Amino acid sequence: MGIVLGGLAFAIFGPLLNLGLWAVTEKWYYPHKLPLEYGLTYWERVFRPTGNAMESLSTSVSIALLTVILCLAVSIPGGWALSRRSLPWRTVILLTFLLPQAFPSVAVYINVARIFYTIDLNGTIFGVVLVHSVHGLVFSIWITTASFAAVDIRLEEAARNIGASGLRTFLTITMPLAAPGIMASAIFVFLESLDEFTGTYFVGVPDVMTLPLLLFSASMEGNYQIASITALILLVPSVGFMFLIERFLKADVLAKVGS
Repeated sequence: MGIVLGGLAFAIFGPLLNLGLWAVTEKWYYPHKLPLEYGLTYWERVFRPTGNAMESLSTSVSIALLTVILCLAVSIPGGWALSRRSLPWRTVILLTFLLPQAFPSVAVYINVARIFYTIDLNGTIFGVVLVHSVHGLVFSIWITTASFAAVDIRLEEAARNIGASGLRTFLTITMPLAAPGIMASAIFVFLESLDEFTGTYFVGVPDVMTLPLLLFSASMEGNYQIASITALILLVPSVGFMFLIERFLKADVLAKVGS
């Protein structure tokens, strides 16, 4: 058991340790097992005003926020309808949002890029946001639907019985109670968009440069220090938001997924 746990810990933390070493490495080459020189020169290169990292990070965050807004604009009314209305083919509708995960992404994005090229969406922020939203809806629709389903319908009925309108009931009862799950879905969408590479590569390059694309470019050029620092920058919001997700997404919401 100890060997298994040790192997699991190495598989999880080994790559992170390697990233940390490369992030503070000045000189490291074969056959040496550890860096020959340590320093923060590459950190200065990443954060200097003339570098691309901060601009790419700003682009990544902007795209992620726009993706969250678009996904929530679809998933909040859609999730409410799927949880509160007896819609025909409800299960089929939910499964439809899983289809983007069912096909090889490279083949899909190549064809998406060809279509976007004909309508002048290639190389645009809006085109990248649309691609990210397709995958983001997988999280937002399912989690938002479960969040609304977890709200006790008797509370809504009580509000209606004392004279509240449907809209006021939704805004004062349903939305506040479903808000933690909706917040969790927004965080999932944000992280998915922030880390998305394949769709951004085929639809956004060369005009839209996000942090994952910068990481890829640095790796292909053999600049592992820049790539490692970029990966660590991406890791910070991912870890932070996962703690928030654990706080917001309660067991009663998870029990409603797919029900």
